[in-house]
Amino acid sequence: MMPKITAKNLTNDELFYGHKACGGCGESLAVRLAMKILGERTFASLPAGCMSAVSFIYPNMAFKTNAIITPFASTGAVAAGVAAGLKALGIENTYSVGFAGDGGTADIGLQALSGAIDRGDQIIYFCNDNEAYMNTGIQKSGLTPYGTRTTTSPAGENLPGSVTTKKNMFEIVAAHDIAYAATASVGYLEDYMMKVEKAKSVKGTSYIHILAPCPTGWGTPSEITISLAKEAVDCGLWYLAEYENGEFKLNKDPKAFTPVADYVKKQGRFKHLTETDIEHLETQRDKKWLKMRRDWNK
Repeated sequence: MMPKITAKNLTNDELFYGHKACGGCGESLAVRLAMKILGERTFASLPAGCMSAVSFIYPNMAFKTNAIITPFASTGAVAAGVAAGLKALGIENTYSVGFAGDGGTADIGLQALSGAIDRGDQIIYFCNDNEAYMNTGIQKSGLTPYGTRTTTSPAGENLPGSVTTKKNMFEIVAAHDIAYAATASVGYLEDYMMKVEKAKSVKGTSYIHILAPCPTGWGTPSEITISLAKEAVDCGLWYLAEYENGEFKLNKDPKAFTPVADYVKKQGRFKHLTETDIEHLETQRDKKWLKMRRDWNK
C-alpha cells in the first residue's frame, strides 16, 4: 500500500515551474501540486485559458513534461486522443490529463468532457474553478456564483451582479456514472492531494473539481488565497466530496458554518452585496446542504 501523500513526503521536484501567473494564483498552485503527484510521465492538455497563457511563453515552457494547448472547447477530446495515441504506441505507465478552467469545463468544454466520460477514456480531468473567465477579462461563466460582479454581470441598482447560481458541475459529471469524481479546494491541500493520488489508479475517466481563488478577478490580496479557499469550505459555499462506485460521499460535513458575510466581504467582486443578498446566498447554501446530507450521507 502506497504511503499517504502529505506535505512532508511530497517530492521537491518541480514539473510546473517558471510560469507567469499572477501572485497568489490558486489555479497555478493546483496544477503545480497535481504535477508533483502525477510525475514526469504525464501528458498535459490545456485549453486557451489562464494556465496556457502563463505557461507557454516563447522561449520558456513552464511544464517540464509534454504539454499541448487545445482548442477552447476540446480539452476532453484532446486528452482522450493523447491517451489513445499512447496506447497505440505501446507507451505504458503514463497519465493523460486535462487542466481547464470553469468556463472551459462547464460551458465551452462540456460536450467534449461528456463524450470522454461516456467512452470511459483513460484520462484525469481537472476543472480549476476560479468562478469566471479570468483570462479574457473577468466575464461570467456557468460556475459564477450568485451576486458576483463581472464585466458581463455588472452590479447596480437593478442587478446584484450575477443572477444565476453555479451549475452543479460535480453532480452533472457524476450523472454520467463516471469511474471517479471529486471536489477539492486549495484551502485543504492534503484532501486535494489524496484525491489526485486516488485518481492515478482509476480505470477509466476521473474528474477533480478544485476551487481556486483568483486574486485579480476576486479583488483580494494575493496572500489570502489559501485562507480564502479554506473559508469558502468552512462557510458552506463550497464542499469537499467524492463520487465512486455509484455513490456520493461528503469528506467534510461542518457541524456549524462560519459566517458567509465574513467570506464575501473580503472580496471586491462582492463588495456591493446587501444584507438581503447575503441572506439569499445563505438560503441557497442551506438548501444545497440539506439535499447533500439527505441524499449522500447514508
